[in-house]
Amino acid sequence: MGVKKKKEMQVTALTICHQDLETLRFLADVEGKNLASLLLYCVQLTDGVSQIHYVKQIVPLLEKADKNGACDPIIRSCLDILAGIYLSLSVKNPLKKVLASSLNGLPEFFLTEAIQSFTSRLQEELNTTDLYSYRKVIDNISSCMENFDLGRAGVNNLLKNVLHFLQKSLIEISEENRKFAGNRIVQTQLMNDLLVGTRVSVMLVQKIQDIQRIHLKTSSSPTWQSMCGLLSIFTKFLSDDDLLQTIQSTSGLAVILFIKAMFHPPEKIPDLISSLLLRSVDCTSIPDWFLNCCRSLCCTDVSQSTLLFLCQGTLTMLDWQNGSMDLSGEALLLNIVHILFTLSSQIKESTLELFLSRILASWTNSAIHVLKSSSPSLKNSLNGKSSVVGRLLEYVYTHWEHPLDALRHQTKIIFRNILQMHQLTKEKSNSEVSGLAADHFICDLTEGLLRLEWHVKGKYTCLGCLVDYIGIGHILALAKTIPSQILEVMGDQSLVPYASDLLETMFRSHKNHLKSQALDSTWIDEWHETWVSPLLFILCEGNLDQKSYVIDYYLPKLLNCSPESLSYMVKILQTSADAKTGSYNSRGALGALMACLRTARAHGHLQSATDTWRNLVSSARIKQGLIHQHCQVRIDTLGLLCESNRSTEIVSTEEMQWIQFFITYNLNSQSPGVRQQICSLLKKLFCRIQESSQVLYKQEQSRSKHEPENELTKQHPSVSLQQYKNFMSSICSHLFEALFPGSSYPTRFSALTILGSIAEVFPVTEGQVQAVYQLSHDIDVGRFQTLMECFTSTFEEVKILAFDLLMKLPKTVVQFQDSEKLQGLFQAALELSSSTKPYDCVTASYLLNFLIWQDVLPSSLFDSLKTQQTACEDGDKSAIVVERNTLMVIKCLLENLEEEVSQAENSLLQAAASFPLYGRVHCVTGALQRLSLNNLQLVSEWRPVIEKLLLMSYRLSAVVSPVIQSSSPEGLIPMDTDSESASRLQTILNEIQPRDTNDYFTQAKILKEHDSFDLEDLNVSVQNIGASAEVKGKERKTCDVTAQMVLVCCWRSMKEVALLLGTLCQLLPMQSVPESSNGLLTEEQVKEIGDYFKQHLLQSRHRGAFELAYTGFVKLTEILNRCPNVSLQKLPEQWLWNVLEEIKCSDPSSKLCATRRSAGIPFYIQALLASEPKKGKMDLLKITMKELISLAGPTDDSQSTVPQVHALNILRALFRDTRLGENIIPYVADGAKAAILGFTSPVWAVRNSSTLLFSTLITRIFGVKRGKDELSKKNRMTGSEFFSRFPELYPFLLQQLEAVANTVDSDTGELNRHPSMFLLLLVLGRLYPSPMDGTYSALSMAPFIPFIMSGIFCSDSQRVALKCSLTRSSIRCGRSPDYRSREMAARALVPFVMVDEIPTTIRTLLAKLPNCTDQRFRQNHIHGTLLQVFHLLQAFTDSKYRLNTYFQQELADVAVCTRAKLWLAERQNPCLVTRAVYIDILFLLTRCLDKPTKGNQPAVECLGFWEDVRRIISGSELITGFTYTFTVPGLPQYLQSLTKLAITTAAVAAQAGEQAGNIPISFSQLLESSFPEVRLLTLEALLERFSTAALGLGEKGLPPLQRNMGETFLMLAVKENHPECFCKILKILHCMDPSEWLSHMQRCIHLTPKEFLIWTMDIASNERSEVQSVALRLASRVIAHHLQMCEETRDSVAPTLKQWVQLVVSSCGEHLPTESRLAAAEALTSTTPFLLTSPHPVLGLQDTLALWRCVLTLLQSEEQAVRDAATGTVVTAMSQENTCRSTEFAFCQVDASIALTLALAVLCDLLQQWDQLALGLPVLLGWLLGEDDDFVVHLENTHQVEDYLFEKAEINFWAETLIFVKYLHEHLLRLLSTSSRRPLSPESLRHLRRTASEQGHLLSQLFRELPPAAEFLKTVEFTRLRIQEERTLACLQLLAFLEGKEREDTPVLRASDSPAEANQFTLAKTETAH
Repeated sequence: MGVKKKKEMQVTALTICHQDLETLRFLADVEGKNLASLLLYCVQLTDGVSQIHYVKQIVPLLEKADKNGACDPIIRSCLDILAGIYLSLSVKNPLKKVLASSLNGLPEFFLTEAIQSFTSRLQEELNTTDLYSYRKVIDNISSCMENFDLGRAGVNNLLKNVLHFLQKSLIEISEENRKFAGNRIVQTQLMNDLLVGTRVSVMLVQKIQDIQRIHLKTSSSPTWQSMCGLLSIFTKFLSDDDLLQTIQSTSGLAVILFIKAMFHPPEKIPDLISSLLLRSVDCTSIPDWFLNCCRSLCCTDVSQSTLLFLCQGTLTMLDWQNGSMDLSGEALLLNIVHILFTLSSQIKESTLELFLSRILASWTNSAIHVLKSSSPSLKNSLNGKSSVVGRLLEYVYTHWEHPLDALRHQTKIIFRNILQMHQLTKEKSNSEVSGLAADHFICDLTEGLLRLEWHVKGKYTCLGCLVDYIGIGHILALAKTIPSQILEVMGDQSLVPYASDLLETMFRSHKNHLKSQALDSTWIDEWHETWVSPLLFILCEGNLDQKSYVIDYYLPKLLNCSPESLSYMVKILQTSADAKTGSYNSRGALGALMACLRTARAHGHLQSATDTWRNLVSSARIKQGLIHQHCQVRIDTLGLLCESNRSTEIVSTEEMQWIQFFITYNLNSQSPGVRQQICSLLKKLFCRIQESSQVLYKQEQSRSKHEPENELTKQHPSVSLQQYKNFMSSICSHLFEALFPGSSYPTRFSALTILGSIAEVFPVTEGQVQAVYQLSHDIDVGRFQTLMECFTSTFEEVKILAFDLLMKLPKTVVQFQDSEKLQGLFQAALELSSSTKPYDCVTASYLLNFLIWQDVLPSSLFDSLKTQQTACEDGDKSAIVVERNTLMVIKCLLENLEEEVSQAENSLLQAAASFPLYGRVHCVTGALQRLSLNNLQLVSEWRPVIEKLLLMSYRLSAVVSPVIQSSSPEGLIPMDTDSESASRLQTILNEIQPRDTNDYFTQAKILKEHDSFDLEDLNVSVQNIGASAEVKGKERKTCDVTAQMVLVCCWRSMKEVALLLGTLCQLLPMQSVPESSNGLLTEEQVKEIGDYFKQHLLQSRHRGAFELAYTGFVKLTEILNRCPNVSLQKLPEQWLWNVLEEIKCSDPSSKLCATRRSAGIPFYIQALLASEPKKGKMDLLKITMKELISLAGPTDDSQSTVPQVHALNILRALFRDTRLGENIIPYVADGAKAAILGFTSPVWAVRNSSTLLFSTLITRIFGVKRGKDELSKKNRMTGSEFFSRFPELYPFLLQQLEAVANTVDSDTGELNRHPSMFLLLLVLGRLYPSPMDGTYSALSMAPFIPFIMSGIFCSDSQRVALKCSLTRSSIRCGRSPDYRSREMAARALVPFVMVDEIPTTIRTLLAKLPNCTDQRFRQNHIHGTLLQVFHLLQAFTDSKYRLNTYFQQELADVAVCTRAKLWLAERQNPCLVTRAVYIDILFLLTRCLDKPTKGNQPAVECLGFWEDVRRIISGSELITGFTYTFTVPGLPQYLQSLTKLAITTAAVAAQAGEQAGNIPISFSQLLESSFPEVRLLTLEALLERFSTAALGLGEKGLPPLQRNMGETFLMLAVKENHPECFCKILKILHCMDPSEWLSHMQRCIHLTPKEFLIWTMDIASNERSEVQSVALRLASRVIAHHLQMCEETRDSVAPTLKQWVQLVVSSCGEHLPTESRLAAAEALTSTTPFLLTSPHPVLGLQDTLALWRCVLTLLQSEEQAVRDAATGTVVTAMSQENTCRSTEFAFCQVDASIALTLALAVLCDLLQQWDQLALGLPVLLGWLLGEDDDFVVHLENTHQVEDYLFEKAEINFWAETLIFVKYLHEHLLRLLSTSSRRPLSPESLRHLRRTASEQGHLLSQLFRELPPAAEFLKTVEFTRLRIQEERTLACLQLLAFLEGKEREDTPVLRASDSPAEANQFTLAKTETAH
């Protein structure tokens, strides 16, 4: 947010040749006042910026000379030198423009001389013969033509020479470009020169007037010949596809421009160009010069790009304005657009598509100009109903969701221009009289757009254009709720920008419209109702994403349009803030209020902070917002405090207090997004402090003149500055305290990020700049040690942040006084670099880098390597020191690595177990990455190191590669215990021949348990090896070697080697020639690295290895493609051809991996292609794709299966690579064909790879799936868009579908499944009709419909066109005998039918169903038809017609047709499958027709539909019973469908209050069914109703159910044995009021309340988690009910409470499922008023405290949902009458982080209320000491149990033990301070004191046992001891306070304490505590 620093201008100083310099010296006068003296002084300066000042003095000096009336020869010479200076300057040098600007003001007296000087100097430039100097001359010509009068005059004088030079230079550069084919770098420069030359030629012809009269000159003149030559060149360029398309495009402009300038007469030019574009040039009627120059355009076929660029040139260069075009020009205009339409259907290359869209938009602009004065015939051809406009609209509809943003933008321009064209074609008299209503084109267009789904992005853009064109009134009249509709879709991020832009266009238009018509200010109320009210509803009630996007995108635009609306919004939100406080998943009105205020302040709609707090929101509300349970409310409140539109606004004292309060409780946020927002907002605040402090310093300096006052607090600036310093110091203190031992990753990330921001915003100042704060002043030894310990975090982000922060600190802060400790730190880093834990080597890397950059390496390192440390002066940047240190560390690591590789060559097992090799390599890579390798000074010393590094990498790779390249790298160590399994491993082991001397890999071993072997006797043949091989490392310590350890060692080593080699290639300078002194990598070494990557990628089997090798290889290929060395530059191309040849040959001896999706082969080719320059022609990609497509196609040769599999897998990788972008799109159609045809292969591998490729293509075409719905609207495309982008798929899919339709069914009904059917239906199911489909498009979707269903839905014309295919396809996919095929066909049909046509389609389908009297019919056919009806009906009911009259009428007609085939739902139909689908259709109809229309009863009643439904149910098996078993096909499905219909019937009857006799079946009868499916569905329906009633969400509550419903559930609960049904029953009982069923318990199930409670708790103790959770909730609900009843019932359950407490405690464990802990939290919340906070406790103190301990445990759960649920318990506890005064946040929704301290506050208050402090305090001190954590046992286990590589215990990454200790300590101290008497007896005090002291002694002993640098080497143990130490100290302090012996030297608990001298400080503290 800070003020952006102005970039310093870099100006290269001008220079002149020696001769001119001598001339100036000769001409300069003694006084130095003439022009020569000025120029001489100017050129002697070395600063270009200073020279600008003197250049500006030239003209004023000449003006004085002019007044003297004489032209001095000195001035003539100076003007000549100035011309030379101008032409010598580079085109981008600002001096060139300054000089031109100055000389433009030259007095007239000197113009002639100046022009002569420029002409002569320019002539010298034009005479140059050096090809590589041509570019400078061309740039000078260009500069002379641009706003430089002297230059333009000079060019005009030399026009003949200039044209000749341009012709010569373009020819020679073009020839040179051809010579360097393949050298991309040189070619890029040369093509750029060609482009500039072409542009300058165009500029020259446009700006020089003489060119316009060129046709008057003779054809033999040099100028004419040069023009003809240039035209020939541009024609050649235009047709040369090897050139850049920008050159071709510019050449197209040049060709038309030159024709326009040279052809006579001008009025025939349109006809000439028309014939040129239409390929109809009459060669006999055109001039010879034209035929000679443009023969390739006249007499041969031209490419699509040539034609396209000619159209562009015509539209750009011809004059279409001011009525200059006649009828031939109008004809040319129409011809161009038809050519563009043709090209649109042919061009598929993305860059050409973009050109086409721009040219089409340009055409619409030209059409608008022409229409302003055109003929009536052209207006008829371009009106709204014309075919041209129709085709333009089709183009817009087809491309408005194109992946390219620029192309989508062009569709907007085209659409807007269409509206203007239509306006210009209307007759003025008609348009003025009839108005908008008579404009059918606009009305139809508007209604059509409004009918579109809102997920179509183009809809928003076009509606916005319509609003600009016709205003908002017409649209609001058609769709009054359109603001709400648009806001509703703003939960989708991809639609948000479009929706917000459209809303802004609309509400601005509406505001202007209302203001223009209103007489007073009442218009604002209507505007608020339309636009603000829907916004407030979303802010309070919308979902999270919707609110966030509305606040970020819509709200700022609304406030910018109407700032006065803020008070209206705040007023409404203030009134509802108390009622709608929000929760963890809802912001409520408070959140909405904070969001509005934040946005208003950030955009400057609040004048100052004071106004905000005083007038709009209270201080209490701010604090509530800062700790609100919903994270976004906290963020918005923080944003309100931090953000301001004024970067220098003073931060008030109150704001600083609130920020401190916020930081206390919000650092530990699990959400990365929330953490980033917090850090970003606080950085904005720090920027405000920094910049406002500079203002305050200035005020303070000027206080002697007048007394300044702080604008907010009216206080002296020095006071505010001191407050700033105190505030920043306090913030930093808190942040360092947050880095305590055991702090969570989120806390550390937040604290370090904020500290880094502080160091960045308040840098170390130099000079006299005043700084309000510097972080370095607050860094002491302890805090420095704290930052160093952050390197031990297992999260690399924390290491990065800590390292960066340390590097930002001045070196004076970072001091190492103890050389012994320094040596220990370096040794610890070396030890960590060979650790078996992967994250340890990362720690080692950061430690080593820190020691390198801080120049604190131990001197012993330099002694051992016999190297002198480099001395460096104080002022030096110490780059040489860093380089020397890096070199030494790498040498040291290499020595260690060399020794370990040698040992690994003897035994890979020992390496994996004791010193995995990858750590050393990782540290080397880390050191190199931070060094600037392009500016090395010790090159001679680096060369042998680099060479050794490469050799060591290859050796290391050779050791581990056999494992990675084996057939089964994941489980390499044979651990089977039987001979048969061991023998099966032999084939795998034969592949692997590492140099292990114990033949471990050459012979499978039969393993026996509890045997081991010693690596020191490796030569002994061992017959018995332990279940996990044991090896003894350097320290004779036995350790297990598992398969995972060997694999991790190998693949991570390969990964690190690959990354190291990639880094070397990327960062090291290459030797251009062998003798080069600055390069470090030779050409031969680069080739070796490439060969290494090739071998590794093509032969590795382990995915982790080759994926990371790919990362390194990409770095290499990117460097090679930019390398000036041609042989290196061509390496990727050679490698590509080699691997393609190897794939094609299918040699059995090839080592290419054909399994594992071709392993690393796709990665290899992907790296080679993705690094190809995107601005070029992408020739490698084109050739490769052509080869792969041909290989991927079907073949009869069985030998080519492997190449086909490789090709399919490679294609999949390429289509997934986003870096290829739109360049891969032209091959999508061929890829889809290969995938679909490959799916028919008899070879499984081909089918598998084809399926994977097809899946990738679906994602590539339709986008990443954004929801659970497989056919989401967001992942669909219109048929016209799909087939216009991939036209080749239109005939292919149609042909394939016809083949499928002919295959899937036969008259015999046999199953004949076509393999491609599923893929075809998956594609077609994602298409839907577009508004233009079938109108102008030749790619209609209608032909597909008959192949999906019977051929009955096409129009007559379509039916005729498809007659042949339909006769061959009488039975289609919808009638397949395969169930899944019928279902997919039904789903695929839905998008093909327009919503308006669905009812007609359904009626036609129903009419084709057989009658009950028909003799022959197929159930498959019936089922397929019914599925189509069902899915069509479902789509129709989900559409936007849901509640209008049209919808009801259409459904009523469908219902009439449905009743005609009702027999299909009855027993007359023997097939249960079709009966089930028909019943589903009836169920859908009953739900939709149950809504009454205006003045009428529901349609179901009018049609007699319920009678039919009741008859079906009465006659069904639900009433009569079942004779079937579950072996009958379709029985479960039929049961579910029938039950759903019966439930609906029973529910409607119960709601209407009908008698039981009128209901065919009741809920009770359904619940008594013997089928669990029936019971489960019924229970789910009842549960939904009871839940709704319990939450109070139902409109009328529960219907009057039978009195015995509660009894029914009780009886069912006792006898139900189906788990899911039983769970639902318990949930229903939990939702019901216990008073409704507890009274009937003894009569129904013969259980007393106590017995029922015991029965429920037994279930909760023994059942699986879901039932257990429900039972616990139910038991808690029953207990709460009894406790709030009379004394008698309370006493009856009292004995069972002990069991319930134990049950709750056992449900809170971190290892338990989330559902169990959520149930425990809910149980605690429901019983809080009776058991946790009751003034008279029901339970004993121990049990009550146990429940409170559960609350505290749940508040520290890692699961957010569990913490939120536990927070509900705390909120309930704070809201009781006896506890609401314990805190200031009673009745507030708070976050779990502050709920923890609030819970402890309430508990301490309750202990005093209960007068139980004496009994409760020992328990709380036990919590403080951690007695319940079994610390001693834990420590003993730590020393006995080894850490396994992958076996990890449950870890809570959120809980922070010391935070809990801190809060508990604070509250206990406060409690004891306020207590009037001693709560503990002396005996209890002594016992507690003894326990704490013993623990302290144990800690002292354990600290002594730790090694040096234990914080790095034994991080887990060290941290655990530190945490326990802090707990012990806290307990001892409280005990000392209780004894009244608190001394000044008693250590005060600070969570941030870290030992300055590691163990010694810790031990000292422990000793003091005794």
